[in-house]
Amino acid sequence: MSDLLDLAVSAHGGWDRWQTLRTVSAHVSIGGGVWQLKGWPDVFKDAQVSIDPHRQHTEYSPFAQAGRHTLFDAARTAILTDGGEVVEQREEPRKAFEGHTLTTPWDAQHLIYFSGYAMWTYLTTPFLFKLPGVRSEEVEPWVTEEGETWRRLTVTFPSGIETHSTEQTFYFDASGILQRHDYSADVLGGTSSANYATEHRTFGGFVFPTKRRVYAIGENNLPLRERVAVAIDFLDIDVV
Repeated sequence: MSDLLDLAVSAHGGWDRWQTLRTVSAHVSIGGGVWQLKGWPDVFKDAQVSIDPHRQHTEYSPFAQAGRHTLFDAARTAILTDGGEVVEQREEPRKAFEGHTLTTPWDAQHLIYFSGYAMWTYLTTPFLFKLPGVRSEEVEPWVTEEGETWRRLTVTFPSGIETHSTEQTFYFDASGILQRHDYSADVLGGTSSANYATEHRTFGGFVFPTKRRVYAIGENNLPLRERVAVAIDFLDIDVV
């Protein structure tokens, strides 16, 4: 196991403490160009999201109207009433992205799938790297535009974990705190993205970035900062 992985897990709160958690929930404001492009501007501009830290499960509320929320599991997406009634659902939701490009509009189940697995990934990093079947390897470091050196971990995910792409790269500062996350968003047609994680705060003993900004990657591995694809602000995070 990479010493960088051990450093990152320890820096973000520790594996043993993570194992005691039941829920991670957050008040979020999400924006950026992707949502407009897909036909869902401001859908999560002011939302509550909760995840199960140990299995792929994400819920956003409210969704579209009061009294409804989304459900993402690894093999299913749904819109539910707050009383538990299924409004609509889709089994094996990733198959519904076949043939999609960056400009292909999304229906509600497309949206629920993408936002569900993405948020679960972000809120469980770096702890999900220790799940069965996930492989990680430290690769050459990256020197930022400001001259800071970030160590990098290439992570390969098994088919049983829904995520952006099979292989992703995570960048950590000298103390082991996440700074950047690169991936190809396959369901968006294979975009090459750099997800910057900043303004870290501690909630219940765990360190989370409270701001994420996603940019396309240009020449020399540098982000194209003139356009924000996805913007996520975590206004508050609660761990139980």
